[in-house]
Amino acid sequence: MTVQDVRSFNRFYTNVIGALDYGRRLYAPYTLTESRVLYELAHAPRTDAADLRTQLHLDAGYLTRILNKFEEDGLAERGPSDTDPRRRRITLTAAGREAAALLDERARETVGAMLDTVRAEDRPRLAEAMRTVRTILGDSDSDSDSDSDSDSDGRAPRPEDVVLREPAPGDLGWIVQRNAALYAAEYGFDADYEALVARIVADYAEDHDPHLERTWIAELDGRPVGCVMCVRDDTPGAARLRLLLVEPDARGLRIGDRLVGALVDFAREAGYREVVLWTNDILGAARRIYQRHGFVLVAEKPHHSFGQDLTGQDWRLDLHATPE
Repeated sequence: MTVQDVRSFNRFYTNVIGALDYGRRLYAPYTLTESRVLYELAHAPRTDAADLRTQLHLDAGYLTRILNKFEEDGLAERGPSDTDPRRRRITLTAAGREAAALLDERARETVGAMLDTVRAEDRPRLAEAMRTVRTILGDSDSDSDSDSDSDSDGRAPRPEDVVLREPAPGDLGWIVQRNAALYAAEYGFDADYEALVARIVADYAEDHDPHLERTWIAELDGRPVGCVMCVRDDTPGAARLRLLLVEPDARGLRIGDRLVGALVDFAREAGYREVVLWTNDILGAARRIYQRHGFVLVAEKPHHSFGQDLTGQDWRLDLHATPE
């Protein structure tokens, strides 16, 4: 590789970014840097100016001018730090959180539209190529599929920061919304998939046995970032794993592995003989998690669903088998 190769790639990617923000609709009425500051404040709600400056590599005077503008516009407030009185803590107001949410929604829609031009079978390869670039160039959070977030202390989140818990009010609705949005953005699934997820969640909400069925929510810094459901299968003695999901900005923290591990432990304690699941071959990361926990592929069949040509797969875990 030569310097010219890197410069050529930079010119190409700059054009991609410019196309995404055609007409400056994406960031308006803020600049790109102001939008990035809003994003960081929304995802690190108790950070201070010094940490923010370090994270974004901004000049102190430039960041101060941005924060002053945010305060004048009613988007942010500054106060004394909880841990160091010499520092100033920055928090978003309700208006600031609303502005950050709008920018995030625009970004998701814009990137989703770009991914619509990428064939479903090419998307895992594209994601892996992006991770490879980040890993080689020194990104410590390269397992994540989006910009790395910071937690409340201004540092990158760690696996131990993630908590698995029971669903709270609103979490079941979140499962439907995030499954629909992520699978549309990453794999081009249509509204049929959202309808399927809604039926699964509604059936669980209306009639589930807490001794035999359970849902886990993975929470990071006060927000849900992952989920999985264990429900009774039609086959006697079998539990079914459903709706495993991890938010892109929380990937790389072994959340999927922990969710599947918690489900397998629960199924074994509940007396199930086996755990079964159905997935599609394009979901490579999920399949690797299943394999690590001992699931075995037992059947696969091509099908056309959710607006895509897919290969469905049935996987099975024998809970009575002796681990190798």
